[in-house]
Amino acid sequence: MVDCKELVAACDTLLDSSRFRDYTENGLQVSGKPSIQRVLSGVTACQALLDEAVAWQADLVLVHHGYFWKNEPVAVTGMKRKRLATLLNHNINLLAYHLPLDAHSELGNNAMLARQLGLKVEGTLDAPMGEGLLWHGRPEHPVSLEALSDQVTSVLGRRPTVVKAPGLGDVKRVAWCTGGAQDMISAAAEAGVDAFISGEISERTTHLAREMGIHYLAAGHHATERYGVKALGQWLAERFAVEHRFVDIDNPA
Repeated sequence: MVDCKELVAACDTLLDSSRFRDYTENGLQVSGKPSIQRVLSGVTACQALLDEAVAWQADLVLVHHGYFWKNEPVAVTGMKRKRLATLLNHNINLLAYHLPLDAHSELGNNAMLARQLGLKVEGTLDAPMGEGLLWHGRPEHPVSLEALSDQVTSVLGRRPTVVKAPGLGDVKRVAWCTGGAQDMISAAAEAGVDAFISGEISERTTHLAREMGIHYLAAGHHATERYGVKALGQWLAERFAVEHRFVDIDNPA
């Protein structure tokens, strides 16, 4: 077992969580047992994941999408009450990292997505923000948009929504940011990449892609963000000799 405070401090330090201007609270969101032996991880702290944690007798739930988002209702009622009651009644800790887990250079969602897709990382395009959220690089060889879409489908298990920009040839340079980062397409286009990969798509994204001359692949918010929290859980298992289990709650988005 490991002391919960020690485990949380190690994650905070590893992810440098204090430097991020985020929309939520990063770190320990709900306190539970003081000692940790079993860590259950998943993308989102939904009720289904919490039910898995109770069944597995987890001491800590580790997620990318936790609670207490900016502008969310503060009242503890309905779904919110049920989720918090599940954690509190079973004395389970909830540990969540949002932007820090997107940006980490080795375990983060962007780093892990690049690894899954075989992209060579060349850097980030948002260095002035100090957050490292928009990454860019290259596939091993120039590929057609169709081939890139097929690769994303094969790796993530779902076919992306593809917006094809007219007049572009093979994809030589790619930018990406996992999750709901569709509006970063403008910065990607200004950097001169051929394609941008993210999770979600908005109505405006289609027009931006076509008119700015950049292909867009919306590969799914959940699908693009499975890998960071799983890698962080594995890191905890190796560092603290705790049990770790990753649960991928089915989500087509």
